[in-house]
Amino acid sequence: MSRIAIFIPSYNAAHTLPSVFERISPELWEDLHTVFVINDGSADDTDDVVGRLGERNPKIRLVSRQPNRGYGAAVREGLRRCVEDTEAGYVVCLHADGQYPPEHVLEFVDYMESRGVDVLQGSRHKQGTALEGGMPKYKWLAGIILTWMENKTFGLQMTDYHSGFMLYSRRAAASIPFDELSTYFDFDLEVIASARARGLVVDELGIPTRYADEESHLNPIWYGLRCLRVMVRYRLGRYGPRLASEAES
Repeated sequence: MSRIAIFIPSYNAAHTLPSVFERISPELWEDLHTVFVINDGSADDTDDVVGRLGERNPKIRLVSRQPNRGYGAAVREGLRRCVEDTEAGYVVCLHADGQYPPEHVLEFVDYMESRGVDVLQGSRHKQGTALEGGMPKYKWLAGIILTWMENKTFGLQMTDYHSGFMLYSRRAAASIPFDELSTYFDFDLEVIASARARGLVVDELGIPTRYADEESHLNPIWYGLRCLRVMVRYRLGRYGPRLASEAES
């Protein structure tokens, strides 16, 4: 049985997606069940590009959604597909702009398997090379401040809570109520809050920092405020097992 399923939330990513797939090694392809590309309302040729890639490799599947519903909504869809449509033990979120390394997926999954990790995040700060990799100084400084606050809140010793390179054990992917979480970019932080509230194991490994000419759709001020909101909600016990039942009442 293939151990791994990948999903790639994508928005206007026609020119970057092919290079992401080129970086997936033959060894990783052998261990992959499916790669779901979640096209979240793109206005470019993302559908056509993924369609051509899928013709050459049947493990690549397109999920096209209209209209654009936001990063968190696309990640929800990817997680749902990986859990419901595969039996993979580990689920990986890659980004369509190539910022995060498919070259590290097997290493990360092996680490999770050997240590019983449920949510593993790739850290751009752990190796101390974020600025060398092109991270803007304001993002670097804001990340340092937020991470200090988040470690105090969640009782962890992480160096980066804001990388989108996220890996999930099947237990985490099946037990966290993703549909109750944000549709914005703070979704990933809410995942960590939910995992901690459920006693799941959260950890990080270092990844290279890569900033190129990709377009960011994130408003840093709004994102920072949303992260503060997640911390307050965690302190109030809003991410525990009762989250889904509270939403239904």
